[in-house]
Amino acid sequence: MLRFLLNDLHITEHNLAADLTVLDYLRDRANLRGTKEGCASGDCGACTAVVGYVVDGRMQYKSINTCITLIGSLHGQQLITVEHLQNGQELHPVQAAMVNYHGSQCGFCTPGFVMSLFAMAKNSTDIPSDARAHIERYLGGNLCRCTGYRPIFDAAMHILQTPDVAKDKFQQRADATVKALESISSQAETGEPDDSEPEAGPLRNGPTRSDTFLRPRSIDELSDMRSRYPDAPIAAGTTDLSLEITQRLREFDRIISIQKVADLDYLTSDENNYYIGPCCTIATLARGLTPLGNDVVNMLHRFGATQVRNQATVGGSIGNASPIGDLAPVFISMDATIVLQSIEGQRRMPLEAYFVDYRQTQLAANEFIREIIVPRQPKSEDIGTHNNPQNNPHNNTHNRHQLKVYKVSKRIDDDISTVCAAFYLRRNGDRIEEFRTGFGGMAAIPKRASALEQLVHNQVVDDKLIAGAGAALATDFQPLSDARASADYRLQVATNLFRRLCIETGQEAVVSRVGDHV
Repeated sequence: MLRFLLNDLHITEHNLAADLTVLDYLRDRANLRGTKEGCASGDCGACTAVVGYVVDGRMQYKSINTCITLIGSLHGQQLITVEHLQNGQELHPVQAAMVNYHGSQCGFCTPGFVMSLFAMAKNSTDIPSDARAHIERYLGGNLCRCTGYRPIFDAAMHILQTPDVAKDKFQQRADATVKALESISSQAETGEPDDSEPEAGPLRNGPTRSDTFLRPRSIDELSDMRSRYPDAPIAAGTTDLSLEITQRLREFDRIISIQKVADLDYLTSDENNYYIGPCCTIATLARGLTPLGNDVVNMLHRFGATQVRNQATVGGSIGNASPIGDLAPVFISMDATIVLQSIEGQRRMPLEAYFVDYRQTQLAANEFIREIIVPRQPKSEDIGTHNNPQNNPHNNTHNRHQLKVYKVSKRIDDDISTVCAAFYLRRNGDRIEEFRTGFGGMAAIPKRASALEQLVHNQVVDDKLIAGAGAALATDFQPLSDARASADYRLQVATNLFRRLCIETGQEAVVSRVGDHV
């Protein structure tokens, strides 16, 4: 049984297909077709809607791609669509801004833009210090701009500069919405029976399959389900799993969603480590790992788009074992550990050992990812300040820990990596006393560059060392040529990134980046 709010309508559904997407539900079952289908892969943003949920008794809002969100994940939440924004005959201020600033032309992409701007309005209580970057972050996942970007940007700036935009009917009804959603959650937790009939009619194309979307609420329940249904995929944000449904047209009769297991959704730390639950989203991770420096935060802000980061999880990114996933290289370079759990207990291993071959891991059929443990490295230091002799007269003998991350892709935002490289190093003057790497896009799995690490360990950085990096990387990797890049290109990029690392972290370091894209 699935219960949620569709705008203000209480919905109870029985026997929906486990692999039914929110977009298909809206268009085919609820007859709400303002939400459009463009790419069906979470890239274009035409399908953007907003989910409202309760945190500490208050409503919170996030934008999602409905094309890659499964309907079962909405239990106990509110789904807001573009049809419901206006108040009677009066447009919502976000809609009015798009009209008044001429931000819409053909209209196909406009609902997605409106919903992204609505989410921005609900999450922007004050004008941010860098308003442009703030707007670009919220609109980075809405790719169609047939009117040109400026009118849409002008509308967004007007929204930020209008303090009453967020004081809309949703705020006025917030207490009632919280009460309704908490009631749904309470009934689910107490196991009270529900004999109500579905409030929406059957699909126009016929009845849905009677499949099972399982929602365990504890680790014990999850362990039991994983043991009983080892072939059922585990889902959290479904930003990757849903591509199997929308792109490869696979059908899943049973899905185990870990979204409601509170004990798997956390990001904590002590003086030694970060402890990350598999349900921790990329958006949460970006906020929690700021002590590691701008490199990590910048990369996480380039992880898909806002809609994807709101849903995608650490466990999903690691668990799908993608060779171009951006998290694994960073965590591998930091000597992270992965904890796996089953009904029989836990086991742990270095994260680099978890990956076996293309999309193959050490995860047994009855196991799930329990936790990622990342050593809390010292914060990356400001190179410019550190290399100023007036600020640091002992520069030549001071140990410096640095974590550098580079993502090379065809565009800055909302794109997968061609090559992702992460380097952790500890220097003593010009000598690198500790050096670890993590690469994505260079092999069938995310992996370390062992030959390069051996070459660099305890060596002084000079032209000879830099020149030898290419041969070492060619020993470490034999990348494939594909639609994104050739093998030669990937090796050359990896070599140049090591050179860039040496330039940016040397005694006479320079900043080789054009601004911080955050």
